[in-house]
Amino acid sequence: MSADTEQTTPKLLWDHGTAYDFFQSLMVLHHPSKFSVRGAWTAGMRARLSPEARDALEKSQTMIYMPAHWIHGLPEPKNVETALWSLGQIPPAERLEALAVGPDALPPRIVAMLRRVRKNAAWEKQDLDLLRDHHRCEHGEHKRVPPDEKLNQILDAWAHAEAFGEQYLAALRNYQEVFFAEEEKRIEPALKEAVSRARRLSKKLSLGDLLEELSQGIRIDEPLPADELVLVPSYWITPLILLIPVGPQRQLFLFGARPPQASLIPGETVPDTLVRALKALCDPTRLKILHYLGKEPLAAAQLARRLRLRTPTVMHHLHGLRLAGLIQVTIAVDAGKKKHRYGRRPNALSDVCDMLKSYLGNGR
Repeated sequence: MSADTEQTTPKLLWDHGTAYDFFQSLMVLHHPSKFSVRGAWTAGMRARLSPEARDALEKSQTMIYMPAHWIHGLPEPKNVETALWSLGQIPPAERLEALAVGPDALPPRIVAMLRRVRKNAAWEKQDLDLLRDHHRCEHGEHKRVPPDEKLNQILDAWAHAEAFGEQYLAALRNYQEVFFAEEEKRIEPALKEAVSRARRLSKKLSLGDLLEELSQGIRIDEPLPADELVLVPSYWITPLILLIPVGPQRQLFLFGARPPQASLIPGETVPDTLVRALKALCDPTRLKILHYLGKEPLAAAQLARRLRLRTPTVMHHLHGLRLAGLIQVTIAVDAGKKKHRYGRRPNALSDVCDMLKSYLGNGR
């Protein structure tokens, strides 16, 4: 990892490694609809795991999302072998906290409660109430709070932290053995090329333009809350992004590294970008959204009024259009509140037509 001396606010740093995709892929396999991945394929991949590993990894999704802070601190090379070895050096009872509790990930009162549950090897109703209130405040009323069954799983894992740590590491090893070892070989060249491309772009683009290009449509018109920004490519997150605190005044920007002509599913020849775009263009509501956004940038609430739909429904369609690479999102702060405005990506539709012609071979 090295610094880009041309950027001062924030300073750009670079990092890459298949360990990031190792954990990101687990999120995709357990939540395929969020990433527009075929559920039948992800179910088949999970079925290759042992029953014990499948159960452990499914339960872990409520607690361990993307431990970027932990991966960022790994020694080089940050591949899966290094990650599994490093996790094995941590006492089993401490592995859950090492992965789940990053900088600013949880309020101090929640961390203190979870540590008490681990120490006492038991939890009480008041702990469940506190965890439920935390999720309600964290996600807001417009997002569903996890059901008590999921919250119980979190508390049970902390109450039996040593057993969880042993089962989780065994499950990760099983996942690496049955699938990700081969996947790691497939995606590593794309990750290296993505870092090289990002470095080249950083020398000729402003920070805002660079992040918009790497994110495939996210424009951040607000100061980033960090002195240092670590750019990390991810094959499995494409075309989405993650912005995660990994230390004091240091943020990690995980961006998509999958080439436009490639597919996430090994062996699939139809590009993901093309499939998602064509699906989006077949939906009347999404076509109407593109029609309105072609005239002017709009917020989700403004689109909802024009379409006479609920805002959560519009957000669902906007997410589909974002996955298809057809819209751009501008994030700015207005009167102390973060605002999102959506617009149509320049040349997106012509790019889809060119990709379709290229795939079909221009009829020849």
